[in-house]
Amino acid sequence: MDNDVSAGATTIVGRLALGITLLAFGLGRTDVIDGVSAADAVSIAQYVGGIALFVAGLMAFRDRDTANGTAFAALGALWFTWAVSDAGSANAAGLFFLLFALVALSLTLAGGDQLGQGTYGLFFVSLVLMAIAAFADNDGLAKVGGWFAVAAGAVAWYAATAALAHWPTSLRGRAAGRGVTATG
Repeated sequence: MDNDVSAGATTIVGRLALGITLLAFGLGRTDVIDGVSAADAVSIAQYVGGIALFVAGLMAFRDRDTANGTAFAALGALWFTWAVSDAGSANAAGLFFLLFALVALSLTLAGGDQLGQGTYGLFFVSLVLMAIAAFADNDGLAKVGGWFAVAAGAVAWYAATAALAHWPTSLRGRAAGRGVTATG
């Protein structure tokens, strides 16, 4: 593709699904929209974050893209589990967020493009903050974690949109999308 965008259709669908799910989940945690809570994100998490992301992961495996296949299938399974489970207690929810954070940390450290690592890194911070908030029963910290999820969703959404629109996705190598190589 033009402008150094190498994301295939499966990657675009996966990033859109992840971005939408993270935006819905994060905005629900922040309480910035009156009457919208994290519980309102459950159906999006189940169908878009869970099923669609898991299917995108399977399609990526079929295309021999093991990195995105692993990321999308694992995150899809985790989103689906979160959506259909009843955590029972704050400590159980905190443990789930910590386990989910380990997956996000692994995806961050696995490498890949800058936008993917940014998405997974922000999501990792979000999950750690929400785990601590669950253990400490701290709504303020959960809101901060929600904002990190919103940021991660925005980065994932941008990565998918950039690939669709053939925008540059690298912070280096292209200047203003005109094909001019940056120096330094």
